[in-house]
Amino acid sequence: MLTRSLFLFSGLLLFSCNSSIDRIEKTNSLKDTITSLSLIVLGTVQDGGSPHIGCNKNCCEKLFSNPDKNRKVVSLGVIDSENKKNYLFEATPDMTSQLRMLQDNSTFKSSDIPDGVFLSHAHIGHYSGLMYFGKEAMNSNGVKVYTMPRMKTFLETNGPWSQLVSLNNIQIQTITDTESIQLSSALKVTPFLVPHRDEFSETVGYRIEGPNKKVMFIPDIDKWSKWNKDIVEEIKTVDYAFVDATFFDGQEIQNRDISQIPHPFVIESMELFKMLPEKEKNKIYFIHFNHTNPLLNKESAAYKEVLKNGFHVAEIGTVFSL
Repeated sequence: MLTRSLFLFSGLLLFSCNSSIDRIEKTNSLKDTITSLSLIVLGTVQDGGSPHIGCNKNCCEKLFSNPDKNRKVVSLGVIDSENKKNYLFEATPDMTSQLRMLQDNSTFKSSDIPDGVFLSHAHIGHYSGLMYFGKEAMNSNGVKVYTMPRMKTFLETNGPWSQLVSLNNIQIQTITDTESIQLSSALKVTPFLVPHRDEFSETVGYRIEGPNKKVMFIPDIDKWSKWNKDIVEEIKTVDYAFVDATFFDGQEIQNRDISQIPHPFVIESMELFKMLPEKEKNKIYFIHFNHTNPLLNKESAAYKEVLKNGFHVAEIGTVFSL
């Protein structure tokens, strides 16, 4: 694995959500770590971002006055240097800066417009960035957006997204559960259905395969037991697994009905994965952190516990050679 993390998170203490915030800046370019085919982490935070709307706790208050540029909503990018193409996974509210980051770290001259955008589902943090392709912003022409059938219908029949289609700002490419999209001779992407709150669309994870490495990306899922696949066995089939870590445990959730947001707690995932050998644990990167999640704070006991148990906490700016 070729990795290099140039960003650090600061932020949230354990369950009290109290902390002093130190802003960490990007120190130098990632280009020297980019290979012919690379994956880069462009964001790790849950849909609502950090600071989070309606949050009056100290963790958010200080971020409102002193934003941390590294707190971006969950997204991955793929840089295909050989074919001079870039791909984006999730169109987030932070898409503007994430596309610039993808562009800046490409080893070739590229534009702000990606060669394809893969969407997982119709929750705000995962598709609302499409608005920047519209006439009010980029006014793009024919950006390929890969979606499942219900997601396609949702975009085509609901404004303002339908205008992106009618004006050809985006061109929707329908994808199918477990059917691979061959983007080049060396790069293949396969969507797979996962259980989640599917009010408006299906929810998928993605398998991203290069010539040497395979990645599993599941930013959102309900409890692992609800999936018709065994996550432990799925991890064994890939080299890196980015998995839902919205909440560390139930203590973060105070005024919400947990049955309505049944993400697997990190403590549950660690318990499920605890019998894996060290090699398999080393594949696992927790991602998609709620603003209250103590994994956003490297000094927290929770963060140290994850590392002690042999797992990773995803960080913006980390590069993986595929």
